[in-house]
Amino acid sequence: MKPKVALLCGGRSAEREVSLKSGEAVERALRARGYPVERFDPATDLATLARRAGEFDLAFLALHGPGGEDGTIQGFLDSLGLPYQGAGVLGSALAMDKALSKLLYREAGLPVPRAVELRKGGPVPSPLPLPAVVKPASQGSSVGMSIVEREEDLAEALERAFRYEDRVLVEEYLAGRELTVGVLGEETLPVVEIIPGEKHRFFDYEAKYTPGATQEICPAEIPEEVARKAQEYALRAHEALRLRHYSRTDFIYARGEVYVLETNTIPGMTETSLLPLAARVAGYSFEDLVERLVELALAAS
Repeated sequence: MKPKVALLCGGRSAEREVSLKSGEAVERALRARGYPVERFDPATDLATLARRAGEFDLAFLALHGPGGEDGTIQGFLDSLGLPYQGAGVLGSALAMDKALSKLLYREAGLPVPRAVELRKGGPVPSPLPLPAVVKPASQGSSVGMSIVEREEDLAEALERAFRYEDRVLVEEYLAGRELTVGVLGEETLPVVEIIPGEKHRFFDYEAKYTPGATQEICPAEIPEEVARKAQEYALRAHEALRLRHYSRTDFIYARGEVYVLETNTIPGMTETSLLPLAARVAGYSFEDLVERLVELALAAS
C-alpha cells in the first residue's frame, strides 16, 4: 500500500483559484500512481485535518500565496508531525518576503534590481526613480503589481499594491528577457524563457494562468554561458533562502547580467505552469515530478 496523502489546496489568498487547479492536477497524478489521496481546503478543513492527522503519511501542498507559502501552514503541519514537500517554516517565510529575500540574495553575492520599501501611511521619497515596478512585499503570482513610467501614475500603483498589505516594494524596472529556473532535489532544471503576449507588458496574473497568453520556451534560446549562470544563481538563491526539495527562481536578463527577482517555494502545478514544463524537458513526466516530491517529503521525515 502506498503512503496516504493529505492534499492541501484552496486557502484564502488571492491565488485560491490557481491553487485549486494545481490541486486537481496533483490529485490526478497521485491517483494515477496508486496513492490514496484526500483533499483538504485550509479555508475550512484545518480542524478536520488536525483531528485526523494520524490517518496520513504526508501532506502535499498545492497552496500559493499568504497562508500557503509563508510558513504558516508549514508550522501547522510540523505541529501535527506530518511531513510535507518543499520549504520549512523559515525558508517559506524568507522567500515570501521580497524585501528580506533581496537582502539574502545580496549577501550571497547575487545581483538584484535596486528597490525601496515603503510602508502604508509612511513617507514616499520624491522623486522615485522611474520606470519602476511597484508590488506588494509578500504576494505571489504578480498580484497587485504594476509597472510605472510616469510620476503621475505612481499614486494609483501604490494604492493598488497597498490593497493587499502594508508593505510595498518600488523596484528598478529592467527591460530584458524574463527567465525562470527550477531546482529539484540537488539538480537545476533547464532554463525557461517567458515571452508575454502583446496584451501583457509583463508576466502578470492573467498572462501566467491564461492558456495561450504567454509563450514559454524551454530550453531557453539564450547563450550557454547565460543559461549556466541562471542555473547557478537559482541554486545559490535556493540555498541562501534555506530551501529544500524544490523551488523556482525568476530572473530578468538585462544589461548583460542575470538579475534575481524572486523565488517561489511552491511553484504552480497547473497545465500552464513553468516548473512541470522544465521538468518535462529534463525527462520527468508530470506524474514523475509529483512522485519525486512525495519521495523528497518522506525522506525528510
